[in-house]
Amino acid sequence: MDKHEISSWFQGLQDRICSALEQTDGRASFREDAWDRPGGGGGRARVIQNGNILEKGGVNWSAVHGQTPEAIKKQLGNDGDEFFATGVSIVMHPQSPMVPIIHMNVRYFEMSNGVHWFGGGIDLTPHYVDVAQAKWFHQQLKAVCDAHHADYYDEFKPWADRYFYLKHRKETRGVGGIFFDRLRPTETVTKEDRWAFVQAVGEAFAPIYTHLMQQNEALSYGERERDWQRMRRGRYVEFNLVWDAGTKFGLETDGRTESILMSLPPQANWAYNFQPEPGSKEEATLHRLKQDIDWILA
Repeated sequence: MDKHEISSWFQGLQDRICSALEQTDGRASFREDAWDRPGGGGGRARVIQNGNILEKGGVNWSAVHGQTPEAIKKQLGNDGDEFFATGVSIVMHPQSPMVPIIHMNVRYFEMSNGVHWFGGGIDLTPHYVDVAQAKWFHQQLKAVCDAHHADYYDEFKPWADRYFYLKHRKETRGVGGIFFDRLRPTETVTKEDRWAFVQAVGEAFAPIYTHLMQQNEALSYGERERDWQRMRRGRYVEFNLVWDAGTKFGLETDGRTESILMSLPPQANWAYNFQPEPGSKEEATLHRLKQDIDWILA
């Protein structure tokens, strides 16, 4: 198993996920843009728009390499002169405010001095938090984690709570999920073990999200819910542009800007000092955007 085999598998994952999403949406298809990075490597950006269920979404694969920028060396605490990075990154923004936003990223990073690791995760951002669905979502992720290591979920769930957090708002981006980074081999966990786990996370995406699409697509909503959806999308934009390390890494390594920013929704709103009505479903959602909620026991 080397970086080229890993990258090739990620390409296949992109194909499988796009196929499942197209089939579930029932109308829209992905448009592909192949691109080359001037410093080395490239990728396939695939975007879906104006579907029955999906308003805008992207499933991107990339494999880039080249000289490591000094800012990245300092950030990583690594002196490798060259890097190789490959992975799949996904964000889906649905038409309906009753269908949640979802994000997944699975990736592999390797430095010229031999240091390498895996990273990734899945998190869910409902416009309206449904406790039962949040519980089901976390149960699926825990099952994936438990199949590979007894400590993974207990370690990666809190990591997601802290990573997908808008510090300036003091609220989580959604109901979290799992997040992990710089997973290296250890004395007891091999590179192959880490890779098998990352593959399982990647394969879990399509069945999880297509289930949520089908479960929520027919729920009724009106202009009030659409207004709230656009405000929640605004929070999503804030996180991705202010806090997300992947966005910063892509821009600092001269990645393709359109692919990096495909995570942004087609429309988003901001309201000055918005306060939800007491007792409203909007207020209930804000009260649930907290760290350290045990969704399995909810």
